[in-house]
Order: sequence, then C-alpha cells, then structure tokens
Amino acid sequence: MTTLLEVRDLTQRFGGLTAVDQVNFGIAAGRVSAVIGPNGAGKTTLFNLISGFQRPVGGSIHFEGRDITGLAPHRIAAEGLVRTFQLVQLFSELTARQNVEAGCHLRGRGGVWAALSRHRRAREELAESARVAQELLAFVGLDSRAETEAGALTYGQQRLLEVARALAAGPRLLLLDEPAAGLNAIETDALADTIGRIIARGTTVLLIEHDMNLVMRVASHIVVLDFGRKIAEGTPEQIQQDPAVLEAYLGGADLSPAIAQDAGT
Repeated sequence: MTTLLEVRDLTQRFGGLTAVDQVNFGIAAGRVSAVIGPNGAGKTTLFNLISGFQRPVGGSIHFEGRDITGLAPHRIAAEGLVRTFQLVQLFSELTARQNVEAGCHLRGRGGVWAALSRHRRAREELAESARVAQELLAFVGLDSRAETEAGALTYGQQRLLEVARALAAGPRLLLLDEPAAGLNAIETDALADTIGRIIARGTTVLLIEHDMNLVMRVASHIVVLDFGRKIAEGTPEQIQQDPAVLEAYLGGADLSPAIAQDAGT
C-alpha cells in the first residue's frame, strides 16, 4: 500500500508534561485507520500536530512524501489533509447547504477580487460549489435538510454535516476527531456506513474514537497511545489481544466493550 501520511518521532511538550512522546507510524492510502487510547493518552494533541494547529517540539510529519511539519492549518488543508473536531464547529445560522458551500473554498481559484467583480470564473465556482454541496448533502443523507439552519439540526445530523463540509474541500486524507461522540446507536450505524462510503469514493480516513465497537467495525489499522507513547499498532484482532493494550484499558472509566470482552476471556 502507498503510505499517505508518515509521522516520525513526533514529540510535543507542555511545560514539564510530554503529551506526545516520539511517536512513529504510517497511514496507508485507501483504508480506515484509528488512533485509540485512554483519556489523556495524547490523541487530540497528535491530531492538532498533524493538522497544523500546534507545532511539534520534535519529529516530523510527511504527507504524500512532503514535509508539512509546522505548516499553518489552512495550508495543510489546501494540500489535501482536512480534519473535523471533537466539538462540532458549524456556522449555526447558515443553512446546511451554505455550510457545505463554505467548505468548497479550498477548491476555488477565482479569488476574492474575482468574486467581487462578478467575474465569470467566480460565477462558475459558485455554481460548482452549489452542485458539490447538494451532492455531498445527499451523500450523508441530509439532502432533504439542505435549507435548514445548521443550529436547528439534531446533533447527529450536525456531525454528518461537518463531515460533508470537510469532504467539500476535496481531501485525500480526512481526520475525524471523535465522530461518534454524543451519537445514539442508530446515528453511529449511519456514521459507520458513511465512513465506508467515504473510503469507497477514494478518500482515506484516520479517526480518533472512544467507541471501540465502531473502531473494530470500520478500521483495518489501529495505533494505540498511552501517556503520549505508542504502545501498540496492528489490526483490530492484534490490538484486542495485545497485553499492553489490555493493561492500559483495564480499570479505566472508558474501558470499551470490545476490549473488555477480550480481557475477560
């Protein structure tokens, strides 16, 4: 498999705390990978480093062979690496369609002055954004809510809308930060189906997730962090049987059913 993302000795410290400690792994194109670990393991910090919201104190990040370490978030997104956040971040007063259209701006080439002057290219880009938005709303099952304000959608619908907006930027790698947080069982099933269809359309997915049933269902490659260090990496089957992973989760408040069942056998 082609390596899309490579993290080399990535390190981040906050004062005397090492939140990410010389972490190494690669993400292959065309599959779902997951980063898991107990609360405080360094997962969100890792995503912040990869997506440019924090600059590491050591190590490097390579995307499609290019060193993107320390680039600003908008530049990393423009390269084709886009993320969602643990807390939904939508324009609540805009419609679902307008939110997705906002995500199309990384595709645009006409520029601000072209838009202000009603340049032909700007008009074409606006029309293309509208087309893409409608397509992606249908893709996540929200086409009937296109003209509904984002703030009036259910939480599960807002989660799917955020995924649609991220896809509007045309990413080759999509980072999903706790996409199942706050979802019920039916919404989680819909999310799992959506992730599968994202892979089928050619976008690679890397997610952080506490719902281990979802992780084991959608991911073929898992990286496990504990206290900022990588303690395991492998397939779901390998991870569920890894003694270091079981030790990290045993006794934890967020012990997952998938791992708990394995630990009890």
